This record gives sequence, C-alpha cells and structure tokens, in this order.
Amino acid sequence: MKTHVKALVVGGGAIGTSIAYHLARAGWSDVMLLERDELTSGSTWHAAGLLPLFNMSYAVTHIHQYSVDFYKTLEEETGLNAGFSVVGNLRMAQSDARMDEYMLYAATAETCGVHYEWMSPAQIKERWPLVNTDDLKGAIYHPEDGYINPADVTMAMAKGARQRGVTIERKWQADAYEWTGSEWRVTLTKMVEKGGNLVPSDEQTVVTAEHVVTATGNHAQRTARLLGIKMPAIPVEHQFIVTEPDPALVAYRKEGGAEHPVLRDADAKWYVREERGGWILGPYERGAPARFPYGVPDSFRADLFPLDLERIEEEYMSMIHRIPSTEEVGLKDDFNGPICYTPDGNPLVGPAPGLRNMWLAEGFSFGITAAGGAGYYLAQMMVDGEAEIDMASLDPKRFGAWMTTEYACRKNEEAYEHVYILHHPDEERRACRPLRTAPSYDRLKARGAQFGVVNGFERPNYFGPLDAPAEFDHNARSFRRGDWWQYAEAEARAIREGVGMIDASAFTKHRVSGPGATAFLDWFTCNKLPKVGRINLTYALTEQGTTRTEYTIVRLGEDEYYLVSSGALTDYDGDFLRKAAADKAGEFGYIAVQDVTTQYGVFAVAGPKSRDLLRAVIKDADPDTALSNKRFPWLSARQIELGMCPVNAVRVAYTGELGWELHHPIEMQNYLFDLLEKAGEEYGLKLVGARAQNWLRQEKSYRAFGHELGRDATPLEADLPRFVDMSKEFQGKSAMEALGVRSKCCTLLVDGPEDADPWGHEAIYDQDGTRVGRLTSGGFSVAFGKSIGMGYVSPEMAEPGTKLQVRMFDQLWPAEVAVDSPYDPKNETIRKDG
Repeated sequence: MKTHVKALVVGGGAIGTSIAYHLARAGWSDVMLLERDELTSGSTWHAAGLLPLFNMSYAVTHIHQYSVDFYKTLEEETGLNAGFSVVGNLRMAQSDARMDEYMLYAATAETCGVHYEWMSPAQIKERWPLVNTDDLKGAIYHPEDGYINPADVTMAMAKGARQRGVTIERKWQADAYEWTGSEWRVTLTKMVEKGGNLVPSDEQTVVTAEHVVTATGNHAQRTARLLGIKMPAIPVEHQFIVTEPDPALVAYRKEGGAEHPVLRDADAKWYVREERGGWILGPYERGAPARFPYGVPDSFRADLFPLDLERIEEEYMSMIHRIPSTEEVGLKDDFNGPICYTPDGNPLVGPAPGLRNMWLAEGFSFGITAAGGAGYYLAQMMVDGEAEIDMASLDPKRFGAWMTTEYACRKNEEAYEHVYILHHPDEERRACRPLRTAPSYDRLKARGAQFGVVNGFERPNYFGPLDAPAEFDHNARSFRRGDWWQYAEAEARAIREGVGMIDASAFTKHRVSGPGATAFLDWFTCNKLPKVGRINLTYALTEQGTTRTEYTIVRLGEDEYYLVSSGALTDYDGDFLRKAAADKAGEFGYIAVQDVTTQYGVFAVAGPKSRDLLRAVIKDADPDTALSNKRFPWLSARQIELGMCPVNAVRVAYTGELGWELHHPIEMQNYLFDLLEKAGEEYGLKLVGARAQNWLRQEKSYRAFGHELGRDATPLEADLPRFVDMSKEFQGKSAMEALGVRSKCCTLLVDGPEDADPWGHEAIYDQDGTRVGRLTSGGFSVAFGKSIGMGYVSPEMAEPGTKLQVRMFDQLWPAEVAVDSPYDPKNETIRKDG
C-alpha cells in the first residue's frame, strides 16, 4: 500500500469512486481510494438507481444533469456497461397546484438546459395504457433520464479511476486523522472477516495525504467524531418493494409496448419503475425513522432493517389505484435500508469547517443521481480552487455549530417525508421550531408574525391577522400570490410611505481587530476601507475572482471593525474569515476575529417618517439635530442612546428608504422594542417582514448574497464597479480581471400574470424566444405596480430599455431592463436631511 498520496478518498460507494475518478481526470495522478468493506457495500448496493434531473436547486440540477450525461459515456471509456436504462421520467400531477409546481421546476430546468416535455392525461394513457389517468391534471416528462444499476455504475467508475492511475484499497478503515500543518496523517486499520462480521485486526498503517475527502455515507457520524466536527448527515429508513411479474405488464411489453418511464406520483408520495416484468415501488411515507445517530454498529454491513408494511400501506394502495393491474400481483422482494439525509435534503459538499485540506462529500439522499456531478464539481473545487457553478448552497458550513443530534434526526426525518410534498417557494417546514429565538420573538408573534427560519433563527416573513389560526401560514402558501401577499404588499407600502420596523437580528456579525486588522481587511476585501465612524459595502473574493462573501463594514476605530454579512451563512462566513486571517497574520500582524452574532440584536427602521420616530426617543443634548445629515450623514455609524438602550446606529437601509439599522445589546431588545413601538403609534409604525424587504431591495437593485452574488460571478459581473477599488491590490483581483464580464446583472420590470410574480428561478428570453439568461430574484414592486426581478443576461442585453421576456407558468411574459435602482435612482430619498 502507498504511504503518501496527493489525495486520499475515504469511502468506496458511488460518491467516493466518482470523486477519485474525477480527481484523476482533472490531473491529480497520485490518488488513493479506501473502502472499509467491499466497493458498493454501503447504501449504494440497495439503492434503486433512479436518475431524476428534476430539482429546484440550481446547483443540484447541474450536478444531476452532469451525472446523467457522464454515465452514458462510461461504457465507451471502460468497457463496462453501467446498466443505464434511458426510459425517461414522468412526474404526474393530481392537482392544479402540483402543475404549478412543475411549471416552476421547469423554469429552473430551462436555466440549466435540461429538456422537458408536457403531457396531458390522454397522451399518457395513449402511450402507457396500464396507467390510470382519470384523476390526473397532466405531467412533466424528462425523456433523457431513467434508472441505472448502482453497483454497475460504481464499478465502471472504479475501473475508469484505475485506468487513470487511482489506487483502490479494500478492507481498510480510517481510524484517526491528524493534521501536521502541511498534510494529513491518516491511521488505517486492516479489516478482517470474523464470524460473518467485519472487525478490525491488529494490522495498522499510516498514510500521509495532502488532501483527504470523506465520502463515508451512513458512517458520517463516525467520521465527524474522528474529525472533531459536527455534521448533520444521519440516515433515515427507506423502503421499497419489488413485485412478482405483472401479467398485464408482461403482455403489454410482449405486444411491443415501450418500457414505462420511471413513474412518479408526487401527490401519492411514491415512484414506480419496471423490474423484470414486475414493478418496484419506492414510497416516501410519514414516520420513517432516523437511524444510527451516533454511528453504525460494527455488526451492520450490507444489512437491512425489517420491513414495516403498515407504514407504507397508503402508498401501496395508491400504486394499485394508479396501476390497477398490480392489485393481483404478489410481492417478490423487499428492502428497508438506511439512506443518509441532511436537514434540507441536499448533500454536504465542500471544505470541512475549521480544517485545512479536508473535504466532505456526505449526506447524499439521492447518491446515485448525484455521484457523477458531485465528483466532477468537487474535483474542480479541489484542483482549481472553485467550481464553475456556485456550490455555496451545498457547503457543509451552511449548518451552524449550534446544531445537535436530535435536531439533525428530526429534520432529516422531515426532509425524507417532504420529498414529494408540495414544495412551495414560500415553504417553511415545522420540525424543531421554534429553537433559536431573539428576545422579541413572543412580542412579534403576538402581533401576527408568521416566521421563517434563517440558520435556525426565527425571523418574521410577514405579519398576518392577529387572530390567525395555527394553520394560517401553511394554508397561505402558493406558487402564485398566496394569501400572505396582501400583508407583504401593505408592509412594503408602509416603508415607502410612512415608517416600518424589521427584525434583522439574524444578521451575521463579526468583530475584527488587532494591529493587523486594517492591512488584512484592505487585502481581504475589494472596496476602500471606510474612515472611522463610516461604513462601506464591500466583497471578499475567492482566489478565482468571484464573490465569496458580501460585507457591510463599520469602522469602529483605527484597527477595529464590525462586519455584517448574511444571516443564513454565519459559520460559512466565519470559517472563511478566520482561516484567511490566520494565513495573513504573519504578514500583517495579529488579527482577532470574534463572532458576535448572538450578542447583538438589530432592528431596521426605515421610511420617510423614520427620523421623526427615532427623534422622539433619542437622548441627546440636541435631539433635533442628532439625526441630521450634518451630525449623522448617510453611510455613517454613531453610538447613540434610545431611551436607556445604547445603540450602535448605522445609517443605511436595505429597503432604499431613509433609515437606520439599530444594533443593540441583545439583552435590551425587549426594552427597545417596547420603546419604539409606543413612540411609533404617533407615526403609524408598521412591523415589516422579510418578504416585503426582499421586494423593496429589488426596487433599488440591491444585490443579495446567494441570489445575485455568489461564487460563479464577479462583482463586476454583478455590475458593482463602484464597490471595487481597482487602485489597490486585493485577494482575487487579477483573477477577476482575467475573467472579464461574461454576463451581467440587471433589474427587470415584468408585465406578468395578474395573480403571480416571479420567484427568481425563471429563464429569461429575448424577443425572438432565445434563452439569454436567468432570474436570480423575483417579487412585486409597490413603486411600479408590477412584477420585478433581478438576474443575469449577456452584457449587451443588460442595457436599460432592452425588451426581454420571462417564462412564468409555461408562458413568456414581456419584461424590460430598468435603470439600476429604478426606484429613486439618485438616492435622494435615502439622503434626505431633517
């Protein structure tokens, strides 16, 4: 066995073999893969092998699409047939809401170039007469995917990896990881058969590796423990059954009938495909339990759990309803095995938190579908520094260190159960809530707040009726303008016309200080650093020149800064910031980085009357001038006192109105809330949620991280040259310049349907019907009385006045590129004196 390699991949399932293959294909010649048992002996062996292209995530859709295309090439390269049956994938809908969902999904598919077709019930029945279509509204059909043999595709990738120089070692278990400062020392133990079990022997060796990738599947919790990190990848039971041959199906095929596509009846919560004259039924039922929360028992190998037929009885009966010929068919086989999940159902792909050169590829609930693409894009991250698509939505650090085992188990069970439940874009799942709450949570709830979750924090999305029943928010959801829309519209209008207050406490907040802080941040971010008492919007770039993080920097002193970034990615931002500071401490001097997110709450007060409201409660020698432009100019920060509460007030508003962010000690939040609420009675203060804020920021063309801003576009492509100081050197500058402007961000005003607005997943077309870009945000503009969106198109298409089209509900709707910041483009409102 080799004792030193460039990259060590731990785990010999479909994910691990794909990563090893793609690392070798990307040019790393010294790669070794380890498997504690035999290749495919984990969840790969009992996977159903489905290859659905369908996914609402832009990144995951690209991953799935790559896999489907890649698997079709393996036989030519390796000589091994991967068992790919390209039969297509038919998703059926029993309701208009489900068809709306499919139309939104189709919009995402278009942005990734994924082909789809629409089918009516009559067309389905004509093509596949065994399917009962009486209660169907229609279906979306992907003709290019289907199913594959999991073991065969894994072995084909393994052979391809060997052909490219990868070493594969079986029956070796990783038992310890030690980082020396330049490489990993991985202690391996030889595994041996004993009494039908796989047990450690006395034989050990140490392998050093520059990089380690873990793809340990159901053993992810053991991996996390060995690495000293938290990882919410915990398996959930998944059952599927195989029927005896169906005489009706056998006769249909004998008469020349085409093989059925993979059938998905999402409203019935199952998939079905043909299997040797019979059928495989895979349900996603309620009540499937999480398993192995603290690790897989040593005695569990390629094993299964007892089948629980009562748990899937409803889904089984619905299969009989959809395919009546199955009623008389017996069961041939059954499977109930562990499949790893995460709280949001998406895998963990990327750098491990707090560790160097340690990469995770864990938590794959659709591992066969994702394996090819995950290996391809992770190899890009490792070899080139970044993937060609933004992988932030799959980053392992999107789940914070506050997460516990119970939380992961309950959320993973919920994610499993929700595979086929309607995925409204305004969906908010209920398990494990509320958990992280600011002190004002009860007050906000009493005033009608309907909450969403950001990094575990409860955050008001909008404020509904005070007497709303518990099911109000759930029933208000829609793919169009749900019942919540009227409340968000009134909130947005209140900020444009009066004054509103937003709970923004979930913002990520870091203090950066020390003798090296100024030089470090000047290199770390692309804009000029603000003067003491001032603020700046800036970006930290990747080494490839794309946008890694957006920061609002408040300069508290010569070498003391307060950084505010996205609330959804606290650990993601913090890990990047701490590692970069550690790397540069020798060059710039000591740099202290402190996460103070939970020490400070934030209320954003905005609107034409916001100054009047704050003037009523400020304690100052001259309260009439304390908030004037002279004493408190736009884009500045001041320590003020509101009643008895000390506040670090920042004159900026994400809504684009006159306003302030009030950063306050979290323990004084309720006092400050009551003070502002009482004073606000005179000015018609309205509580405002995140959805209205999202609409308002689009009227100002304010880019949002995770939407317009990400690791697949530079700040220049985001059309933000005013926040890039090209006169200085900063991380990623030369790479950013080399990339140029491949596409450009712009704001669109859309004449869409009367009952719907874009969500930010839609494809953009020119006047001739050619796809030219995609939306990254969407909503409604109260200022213009129509739909609004932001997105990327080719640079020549981003000019104001350009006529474009946006696809919504399978129709093209006229749109026009607006000037940047179509509402108050000269910022006169936000700078208003008083």
